[in-house]
Amino acid sequence: MSDTERNSLKMKLLQLQCHFTWNLQMEDVEWDDLQERLNYIIESDIVKYQAMPYNLLAFVNCMKGNREESINNLWEAEEILMKNHKHEIGKRSIITYGNYAWVYYHVGELTEAQSYLDKLEMICQQFPNGSRYTAMIPEVYGEKSWSLLKFSRKYYEEANECIEKALEGDPDDIEWNAAHATALFRLKETFGDPQCPEHCKAVNQLHRALALNPNDTFVKIMLALRLQEFNQTEKCCRLVEEVLLKSPDDPYIIQYAGKFLRKQGSVEYSLQLLKKALKIKSSSALLHHQIGLCYKTKLIVLKKTRPKYINHEERKELIELCKYHFQTAFDQKPSLIFAIFDLAEIFAESGEYSKADDIYVNLLRNEDYSLLNKQLIRWNYGQYELHEKRSQLNAIHLFKECLKLKVNTKKNEKCRAKLKQIAEDRMNRYSRDSVAFGILGLIHQVDGKKSEAIEFFKKALEGDPENEEYRSALRELHQVT
Repeated sequence: MSDTERNSLKMKLLQLQCHFTWNLQMEDVEWDDLQERLNYIIESDIVKYQAMPYNLLAFVNCMKGNREESINNLWEAEEILMKNHKHEIGKRSIITYGNYAWVYYHVGELTEAQSYLDKLEMICQQFPNGSRYTAMIPEVYGEKSWSLLKFSRKYYEEANECIEKALEGDPDDIEWNAAHATALFRLKETFGDPQCPEHCKAVNQLHRALALNPNDTFVKIMLALRLQEFNQTEKCCRLVEEVLLKSPDDPYIIQYAGKFLRKQGSVEYSLQLLKKALKIKSSSALLHHQIGLCYKTKLIVLKKTRPKYINHEERKELIELCKYHFQTAFDQKPSLIFAIFDLAEIFAESGEYSKADDIYVNLLRNEDYSLLNKQLIRWNYGQYELHEKRSQLNAIHLFKECLKLKVNTKKNEKCRAKLKQIAEDRMNRYSRDSVAFGILGLIHQVDGKKSEAIEFFKKALEGDPENEEYRSALRELHQVT
């Protein structure tokens, strides 16, 4: 092909709906971890549409440079489609054929890539609302949602939007209902906490998914964890018992069960299960994190019940166990940012503040984190500065940086509330406090309330006329039309 023909082919490929056009960013995922989870899904046969993990695995392998393996993955997906979905193979092949076209493009076999575009063109003719090379049908929305959920937490909101569109066209599909339940379960941080389970979208959707497939152990354990937050102890304990009876050796299930049991107060039983699972899957960062949280819980109980001088050796042992498991979890899965937060907390607990400082400084320097993780880093670092280091000014700076990221989560609201509280406390001590005015100016600026923000920053400058932060904010506000 000439360069013109190659560019024309690339433009056609960009019109497809497949993993290569969904803007999945390499920096958002740990490839080895994702590959391991996909292999587990394939081996465990836990999805209804078994071509999906092969399609995503093909994308992973292609991005890692394993192009031949990627084509083998797509061959497996195609075999499954021909075997299990013979009567609807056209609409279920849209993503597989799109991936084929892209992989062949990447290996330079452009004629093969074009052949899959031709196949897609034939398929899409049967859908009135389809474009030349793709069709936004429930099967496409559903697999896109499933893939986004598996890829990274950054994509959960988009995954939820996709799965809702899939369910509009196929409301009783087992796989899409389970994916919707999973998306809502994971989006708790975004949606917040209703006062009762009847008003909880996640609980209602988990019940819906379980009614369609009563044997889905993942849906059961997620439902148990959500019901636990509403103190429905008897029902959620029964669900966990059922899950452990059916999947006693499944490390992915056990990590959820261990979390449930720890929160329920059964720390020793949780540790027993988690350690057993760790023998099966020693490389599991999530298992190490859950074990560390069990030891952290024991440390908290020990502090409350016995004086420090009596429990010195036991306390020391628990701290070392926490350090080991939190550090191991983070080393094995650097995106598991809560593990490193827990490690910093344990360093602070043991008086090793320089090590905790180093953790937060290194996290803050890392520009590769998603906006959501950057928000979490600044929030947790701010809390550490405020409560452990007793440095309110450092905490204020970090909370401000957190707020400026404008990530719409509950943490954002907590950060705003914390800053308001600090501003009010400072103004109660001194009504012309420039720091308090600066805080209120930023809050109004972030909210888009220009005139109010200008007034507060002017008042802040009256008390601190050389402050470049306030001057810069005023310049920016005056430039906004």
